[in-house]
Amino acid sequence: MAFEQAAIKVEKQQEYGKLQGVIGQAFAPEKVEQFLKQLDRKGIRIRDFDGVLAARALEDVAGRSQADSKLSAWQLYQALPLSDQAQMREFYLSKLETVDTALRHKFKKLYQYY
Repeated sequence: MAFEQAAIKVEKQQEYGKLQGVIGQAFAPEKVEQFLKQLDRKGIRIRDFDGVLAARALEDVAGRSQADSKLSAWQLYQALPLSDQAQMREFYLSKLETVDTALRHKFKKLYQYY
């Protein structure tokens, strides 16, 4: 049986949508390698979502135009209620698993659990 995410209503659609767009940009095929290189330089593991947000790694790759806001990804995330934050974390974790196998191997240190 395949994993199926529960359908939980997003409470703050606007903030959620903006943050989802920024994450989507970072994992776009043309930008994902730049994103991974940046995490490697900063010593942040890919699954450390709080670390990624705190280091502003998403904004650096996606650019300000995608965020369409003066708010950082961290501020958008903090504006979300707990249920939306959990869904956003799940979205981020699902996106990191879509990265091409060759790139995941190249940056295997980032993908290690320990």
